[in-house]
Amino acid sequence: MITNATSQLNDNSSTPWRRYRGLLPVAVVIVTALLLSLAGDMAQVALQFDRSLIQHGQLWRLLTGHIVHGNLHHAVLNVLGTALMAALFSRTYQFRSWLVIVFASAIAIDVGLWIWMPRLEWYVGLSGVLHGVLAAGAVAWWKTEDRMLAMLLTLIMIGKLTWEQTQGALPLSGELPVVVNAHLYGAIGGLIGAGICWRDVREMKPRALPAKVA
Repeated sequence: MITNATSQLNDNSSTPWRRYRGLLPVAVVIVTALLLSLAGDMAQVALQFDRSLIQHGQLWRLLTGHIVHGNLHHAVLNVLGTALMAALFSRTYQFRSWLVIVFASAIAIDVGLWIWMPRLEWYVGLSGVLHGVLAAGAVAWWKTEDRMLAMLLTLIMIGKLTWEQTQGALPLSGELPVVVNAHLYGAIGGLIGAGICWRDVREMKPRALPAKVA
């Protein structure tokens, strides 16, 4: 059955591109975050969540504030978090679903900061959105992974959020003040996005065995 083997080889020829093309948006986010961080205070001031300027019509800051950072250390931490989320969950949802989840997380953070933290004048960073991605990934794992793994991830997420709400930011957060409520709001947005996209969760199928040449 050489024909079957040849067909298998042809089907696999595009596998690397199909496997990694979903990581292209992740790479764009990582490169953009690092470049904006290297641009310094000018980029941060121009794009950060700034309450007074948003009130004067600069609504784009509701989105761009999540991609700029306080300094390079802050950006690197979030870039590492982005890479970890991609490694864990990049194949869990379809691309359009990830857009919904990320947007829901960002908007939930903006609404939360605007309504429940009215004294907060400015905000930067991707970590809140990453918590939304983590929450959505945890939801998906209940469908795609072993229940013990799903339970472990869920407990880690809940434990981290609980610690931050009761004890403050984790020691690895660096010198900048961390708005831990943004993590909570982002996780809530991620759960909402996951609920919207639940039917799009990609259930992992066993890998097909290679065809035998006879």
